[in-house]
Amino acid sequence: MKWTSDQIDSVIKLIIGSTFCLVILMMSGLATYSIVFVTQPMTGIAPADKALFALLSDISKYCLGALATLLAIKGKDGVAKLVDPPPGVSKASDWTDPQPPAPKAPAPVHQRVEPMLETSPPPPVAAGFNGKAAPPAAPQPEL
Repeated sequence: MKWTSDQIDSVIKLIIGSTFCLVILMMSGLATYSIVFVTQPMTGIAPADKALFALLSDISKYCLGALATLLAIKGKDGVAKLVDPPPGVSKASDWTDPQPPAPKAPAPVHQRVEPMLETSPPPPVAAGFNGKAAPPAAPQPEL
């Protein structure tokens, strides 16, 4: 069976990705095992565990950096190859936003009219009850 270059690139990406995933899974499993099942001192961290965590930290940084670099390099090549997509695959023009509609005419501006206060005298108070005159109002000094 003869493979195309795209298929070979896909297999290489799969092998690289699964290898790095396996390495990271092993590192996290080893770190978890060393924390859970290995006797630790009462204060601080064991010197061997401290060195192991420093080593795992460096290894994980290098592995993730290498993975990101390889995928970024392969990603650039993949974008350059897709100048003419095959039939049935969406193109950039299919998912671009449509032109916005033309703006509508601005709404008419209304002049604000300040409210006017009524200056007419207040209505007279009802005098009394059952036709009798009301008693004089009690004095209400201001406080």
